Amino acid sequence: MGKKRKMVLSFYCDDTGPYNAGAKAFETFLDFCAEQRIAGESSLILGGGGHSMARKPNEQEAAYLKQVARALSCGIDTHMEIMTHRALFDFGANREKEGAIHEGLWLHEPGIAAAEYERYFASIIAEGEKAGVKLTGLTWPGCGCEPCTKRYAELRTIGRTEPNPAVWEALLNLAKNGKFRGRTIPCFFGSSESSFGCHQKASEGECGVYDLMPNAGDHFGIWENNPKRVNPDYYITADGKAGIIVRHVAARAPYCVWYAHWQGLNPAKGVGWKAFVTVVERIKKHLADRVVWMRPSDITARYHVAGGWGFLDKGGGQ
Repeated sequence: MGKKRKMVLSFYCDDTGPYNAGAKAFETFLDFCAEQRIAGESSLILGGGGHSMARKPNEQEAAYLKQVARALSCGIDTHMEIMTHRALFDFGANREKEGAIHEGLWLHEPGIAAAEYERYFASIIAEGEKAGVKLTGLTWPGCGCEPCTKRYAELRTIGRTEPNPAVWEALLNLAKNGKFRGRTIPCFFGSSESSFGCHQKASEGECGVYDLMPNAGDHFGIWENNPKRVNPDYYITADGKAGIIVRHVAARAPYCVWYAHWQGLNPAKGVGWKAFVTVVERIKKHLADRVVWMRPSDITARYHVAGGWGFLDKGGGQ
């Protein structure tokens, strides 16, 4: 039975949008994913341009949203990377709130009630629905600005290193009410190459919220689109004998999920696109019988039903 078990393979890409590479680049990315039959997630930041692109979108925004609407059919989930990746959004005024806390930090603030999170998430979901997009999960928008860095440090000193538990409660309530595409909500917060897992954060019946920790990093140029940060060998070498994906397979890890950023990954301007294609080709050549590609939402759905990774032993990864 053990010989038949395959490792789940997936990825997620942050900061995706129409602004720095154009909508055509996202179309090319989706076409490649569909052709290669790979699976992952690409985030959606509906308010990344300072307004909701679901309302009176310009030409590029409209073209991009058209592609997002077909992403699932190409093997790609669509998570909210919250609404702006910056300050909280004023949905009534259709703009960011001046001087407001940044969304990533807001998710960690201990004083926020679940009802407030739920209203905000529901508003984002409603914006997505205007564009014909059904969201599958949530990705934490990291931030290195001075106010956020200072506040994160303050929270760490009082032992607050995780998101506010009310975040999980709010997401679970929305899942129970059918607001997301599926009944289980994959989230990306923590990450570690060595100490990782699919951690249940909230659950009730067929619904669950999970922090699906990536266990491989971004070596496709990151958000800097930096050629010095590109290294396909980090994932898998040309001979298929080394790299973090190979190591996870050898260690019989249940999954390998890596993360990336659209600035470096996109096929129009990204310095990491060629490396991404190379990694996919090497996986296909050397590991086709050892791995199975899955969208994050499918991973958590099967994990939730099985109560763990047992579905892999029963051929549930096929």
